[in-house]
Amino acid sequence: MATAPSGDDMFDEFLSQRGHDVEETGWEENYNKKQCPDCGGLHESAASECSVCGWTPVN
Repeated sequence: MATAPSGDDMFDEFLSQRGHDVEETGWEENYNKKQCPDCGGLHESAASECSVCGWTPVN
């Protein structure tokens, strides 16, 4: 007997079937600094939250 996917899994599957990227995003790197993937703000390597837009990586 198969189980129905959870709401998030079903939504991710819907988006991925239509060509959208559903992978979790993390920090990008630029000039040996962390770069926010949302706004592009640069931060020191110890940063855990973007001080420009407030973005945080999903853990």
